[in-house]
Amino acid sequence: MSGNSNNQAYKDLRVVVLAGGVGGAKLATGIAAVMPPENLTIVVNTGDDFVHMGLTICPDLDTVMYNLAGVNNTEMGWGRQGESWRVMESVKAYGGPDWFNLGDLDLGAHLTRAQMLNDGLSLTAVTQHLCQQLGIEPTVLPMSDHPAPTMIETETAVLPFQEWFVKERWQPVAKNIQLPENSKSTRDVALALQKADLVIIAPSNPFVSIDPILNCYPIQANVMDLPRAVVAVSPIVGGDAVKGPAAKLMREKGLDVTPVAIADYYGDLLDGFVFDVQDKGLKGSFSVETRCVDTMMVDEASRIRVANDVLAFAYDLTQ
Repeated sequence: MSGNSNNQAYKDLRVVVLAGGVGGAKLATGIAAVMPPENLTIVVNTGDDFVHMGLTICPDLDTVMYNLAGVNNTEMGWGRQGESWRVMESVKAYGGPDWFNLGDLDLGAHLTRAQMLNDGLSLTAVTQHLCQQLGIEPTVLPMSDHPAPTMIETETAVLPFQEWFVKERWQPVAKNIQLPENSKSTRDVALALQKADLVIIAPSNPFVSIDPILNCYPIQANVMDLPRAVVAVSPIVGGDAVKGPAAKLMREKGLDVTPVAIADYYGDLLDGFVFDVQDKGLKGSFSVETRCVDTMMVDEASRIRVANDVLAFAYDLTQ
């Protein structure tokens, strides 16, 4: 950890985190613990969103939201702690689609969201309301207010993301990841990026969590041009993904499963890259400034430690 992390000078900077999935939620929670809430905005992937049994389901938004509120299920990595499944048991008994689990507590968010969207509110406004009800102080923004579904092209079909990820357990080979054309971010996201001093790309899956965010015009151009520093954290540690299909997708794309390949994939977007001590032997292989730290986030203390390390490194790059 750099000397700057001791006085935490970065607390005066405005930070935007791009996040999706469990890794993104963990780092966002760590950063929220050390930053003034008015200086932090978390922009969340909605490419995973879909309509299921008449409800708009936003898995990444909910994972980030539940982590920030401290009500997340730490064992599963998704959903609510203390969850029960009576509704899904009933759905299964009726022969309904039970391949995507919706917990009884989790359904409260989905039902409220569906009603508010049906009343004409934007997804941004609905997310703000849900966060307020959960006592979340930093700003949490969906990447877009309009559907921007990620599709996975396999050898036999083009599948909506959740069907590939959950129903098929991400086993079919992904020949191509299709992102929608003409997807646009919101005014709120654009304003947050215009004001940002630092952009932190969380250790989320680059292909199905971060790329959908960057694909929303004009997010990628704004990330490239506006902040004082952009830093990404590797989701690959010791030759594998910490969680999820990132390593499998890298192999299917013909990429080496290393943090170097992740940094190269982001390319000129980055000013700095954080990777794990398990990969310290790769230190001289990067074409961008790096910081090698313990990136594993197994509890609250380690999330805060990683957040401080990442923010201190990003701050150093602005000096």
